[in-house]
Amino acid sequence: MGLLPLWKRRANVDIGAPIEIASEAGAPTDIARQLSTSTNDRRTTIAGMDIDQLRVSVAACRACRLCETRTQTVFGVGVANPEWLIVGEAPGAEEDARGEPFVGQAGRLLDNMLAAAGLARARNVFITNVLKCRPPGNRNPGADEMRECEPYLRRQIELLAPRIVLALGKFAAVSLLGSDASIASLRGRVHSIAVGARSVPVVVSYHPAYLLRKPEDKAKAWADLCFARGIVATLPKMQPG
Repeated sequence: MGLLPLWKRRANVDIGAPIEIASEAGAPTDIARQLSTSTNDRRTTIAGMDIDQLRVSVAACRACRLCETRTQTVFGVGVANPEWLIVGEAPGAEEDARGEPFVGQAGRLLDNMLAAAGLARARNVFITNVLKCRPPGNRNPGADEMRECEPYLRRQIELLAPRIVLALGKFAAVSLLGSDASIASLRGRVHSIAVGARSVPVVVSYHPAYLLRKPEDKAKAWADLCFARGIVATLPKMQPG
């Protein structure tokens, strides 16, 4: 799919079974193919950073033109050793102003859903986005922008070591899984990504901003959250620290 060796796309798996690399039929999509060309030197440098160095690097990043229009970068927020990593698409206007992801109306919906599932930013969740800068006018992320931010997201996952990743929206699925298939076709299955020596389960769901436009799909998003919670319940307990 063009993202190897950093992202190894996996087959949909039974979370209780051994996870093996598998290929899928069909050529890579254009957007996935374009994500493959970030420079090796930059990737190597980012891959060696600790969490504080990563924050500094994101804040100073000028790898794409979004640096010219942002107010500030949005690294992410939550606990240092989360059970759950929530990955959205890109900061909006309020996120750009405050430097924190999901703080607008969509963020309030997300927080309410997480709370209903016994989850919270301050307790067991870390929330971030594929892009760390706001695209002007809240347009969709560009392939070049996703390519430049992808090493940051990969390193975040390595350092945070979540038990599960919840990918919200099409562009989160593209970045993590290398697939631009519809959210409807990706829901209800366990995907996985290889990060370092670990295989991390991934569940795909609708972005909260979409749910605000299509409230009839909130029940589906809640089902996805419950599905992911069921997966976490089957995993080994986290070790302290």
